[in-house]
Amino acid sequence: MTATANRANWGQSAKIVASAIWECRLLKANINRAILTGPIVASILSLVSPVQALQVQVTPPNPELGDTLSVIIQVNSSSATPTVSVLQKNYPAFPIGNSRFRALLPTTPLEKPGARVVQVSGDGQVQKLNVQVRDRDFPTQSIWLPPGKDSEGTDAEFDRVDAFKALVTPQKFWDGKLLRPNSGEITTIYGVRRYYNGVFAKDYYHRGVDYAGAYGSPVVAPAAGRVSLVGRESQGFKIHGNVVGIDHGQGVASILMHLSRIDVKEGDFVKAGQVIGALGSTGASTGPHLHWGLYVHGQSVDPVPWRLQGVE
Repeated sequence: MTATANRANWGQSAKIVASAIWECRLLKANINRAILTGPIVASILSLVSPVQALQVQVTPPNPELGDTLSVIIQVNSSSATPTVSVLQKNYPAFPIGNSRFRALLPTTPLEKPGARVVQVSGDGQVQKLNVQVRDRDFPTQSIWLPPGKDSEGTDAEFDRVDAFKALVTPQKFWDGKLLRPNSGEITTIYGVRRYYNGVFAKDYYHRGVDYAGAYGSPVVAPAAGRVSLVGRESQGFKIHGNVVGIDHGQGVASILMHLSRIDVKEGDFVKAGQVIGALGSTGASTGPHLHWGLYVHGQSVDPVPWRLQGVE
């Protein structure tokens, strides 16, 4: 009877052991299956997870010819710099923090008003924004230059000025609203079309603002930046006269013309409000005044919004 009981107990124990072995094999198979399918499931989930749309904001909301368009781009990752293009031209975007970038797009009086398609690419996505740029009424003015002041300038003069306007320094030097460079009365606004000695200048518009201050009155830097151009009438600058160009960074630059005196040299870093020279009448000028031109990526834009509202 004892043998029978032992045989029964052994049979029961064998079944328990066999069951345990089977459970261990099943557990191992499940673990292997989880290891193999885990990445697949994760990949599938990553494919079906919603991707946050590229966020783009354009200011001002109702731009007109002469305005600077500021394009702010919010990306999910700052690993790659987004690209911005309009009218078949690409413009650089610069980081401004918190995975955001900004690109500045100039508009001018020589362009046609109406719709512009701003294309932004980033985070593997492409967004196209339809931006309406309104027309603007630019007045016409007749200028009579006396003999000796009606020079067309030289290639050397324009080559140096054009090279200055083409600068795109990665750093941003300006901060907030730009300053008025002279205390004189504004006599000519931005964008005026002109007749010179009775001949209409077809591709011309007044590329800046004129201040009719007192001869010798101080001229200050509208914003911080590096002096990247100093030209003198005695060195062949027959159009610009004594001129100072300040690079404000990221494709933004100021040019200050017709000076009677220059107080800075190329390579100097100037602060906003620092005196850089004095008002005069050198170059193609009919009387004492300061011409301040503001350029964005080589195109002359209206400085007034930069001075009144600021562009960040």
